[in-house]
Amino acid sequence: MNVLELIEQAKEAAKYSYSPYSSFTVGAALLAKSGEVYLGCNIENAAFSPSCCAERTAFFKAVSEGEREFEAIAIVGGKDGNFEIPCPPCGVCRQVMSEFCSFDFKIYLGTDTDEYAQYSLGELLPASFVLEE
Repeated sequence: MNVLELIEQAKEAAKYSYSPYSSFTVGAALLAKSGEVYLGCNIENAAFSPSCCAERTAFFKAVSEGEREFEAIAIVGGKDGNFEIPCPPCGVCRQVMSEFCSFDFKIYLGTDTDEYAQYSLGELLPASFVLEE
């Protein structure tokens, strides 16, 4: 699957965003090494802290179905579904990614156009917390 196809799937996932408080919709498409793609959207809650980001939704869906190895994630986000600029994952999502992904895991930040930003997890989370074995 190429990057633009993965970003398009993230845009589709964003359509299911439940964001009545912020109107900031986010979609994520997580590509597992198996080739399966897991979609996630942000889900807000009136109490705010129980809310869940799109990236974590995608990861938790994948892990709950037995996936443990991942290649890349595409993320789009913006006010009222407008994806004008790249939307990077929050710190909590970066930490969740570090639980399951290597530092070279690819993170694509899509926009309304075919332009996107590309990072590795190591670039976005250079000093992650990991348990020593």
